[in-house]
Amino acid sequence: MDQDVESPVAIHQPKLPKQARDDLPRHISRDRTKRKIQRYVRKDGKCNVHHGNVRETYRYLTDIFTTLVDLKWRFNLLIFVMVYTVTWLFFGMIWWLIAYIRGDMDHIEDPSWTPCVTNLNGFVSAFLFSIETETTIGYGYRVITDKCPEGIILLLIQSVLGSIVNAFMVGCMFVKISQPKKRAETLVFSTHAVISMRDGKLCLMFRVGDLRNSHIVEASIRAKLIKSKQTSEGEFIPLNQTDINVGYYTGDDRLFLVSPLIISHEINQQSPFWEISKAQLPKEELEIVVILEGMVEATGMTCQARSSYITSEILWGYRFTPVLTLEDGFYEVDYNSFHETYETSTPSLSAKELAELASRAEMPLSWSVSSKLNQHAELETEEEEKNQEEQTERNGDVANLENESKV
Repeated sequence: MDQDVESPVAIHQPKLPKQARDDLPRHISRDRTKRKIQRYVRKDGKCNVHHGNVRETYRYLTDIFTTLVDLKWRFNLLIFVMVYTVTWLFFGMIWWLIAYIRGDMDHIEDPSWTPCVTNLNGFVSAFLFSIETETTIGYGYRVITDKCPEGIILLLIQSVLGSIVNAFMVGCMFVKISQPKKRAETLVFSTHAVISMRDGKLCLMFRVGDLRNSHIVEASIRAKLIKSKQTSEGEFIPLNQTDINVGYYTGDDRLFLVSPLIISHEINQQSPFWEISKAQLPKEELEIVVILEGMVEATGMTCQARSSYITSEILWGYRFTPVLTLEDGFYEVDYNSFHETYETSTPSLSAKELAELASRAEMPLSWSVSSKLNQHAELETEEEEKNQEEQTERNGDVANLENESKV
């Protein structure tokens, strides 16, 4: 199983027995495990999951057609050859037994004897007659006679069973050849995903493209966040899948994939990246799985291409280099720059922190009312204090005048 390491240098450690691994210091093992991120879906789209301890293997035989289609080519070709060879040998043995039981082998050179099959003088000739019968070649040298009813019945059975075997095996090979898996090889994803500002909002973006001139019909894009989580009740859910909105409600997830497109996910309150900042992103153990689906224009069969991005493949503060240029009468796509990015000024704060800063920037509009009220109250108190001082001064002057008059 492939493992992607965030650090540029991969340290290959010797395999230790379980007891020795348990005796290692916990802080060392934790540091090492933090560096390694196991992919759920590899970059080429293959799922990194192996099914083990499957006891109900009979279920594979109940759907034998799908089982044969899913087999590798070498096993499929081996089964294809073995099925035909076994049926030819089986019916060839029956033709030889009929000739042997009727005594045709003892009257090979007797012109007055009417055999079941003319010119059948051994097992090899019976095997060749079985091939001619099942494949309807009909060279004309070996022919069944009308004096052999058991041979006529066997001819009917072999013809019917041969048609069933041909339909099954040829259909299996046709479906396997026409599978649209190879069509996904020409559907490419950018090697990195980027996070930067777009229209004043923090967005997660990646790029998709189609290398063929025949387009994908009704193409649609989906994205999943693969991250383990623990519920409020204490339940641990490994590899929990969360939808990442890439335009489902606006219709932006339905693509007209003629030229490379940049798929954008706005990081808002419903986004799983709402509270993730630039400093926190490398510490997260998550994986973004992107799925591109559509119908192949040439065959009409559904095709699916997959890829994934781990935290080390998400670039904060970058944008994709434009690849589409206008030439004389047409547009040209430069796939040499398909995976290239360039750095741009992007705040390192999370989308939640940016929203809080934006709300604080708007708060002085509301503060102005309260501040004016406070200033008005302070002026009133100051005026009251001045009035009290003036009143005391007046009272003092009146008292002084009364004293002088008495004197």
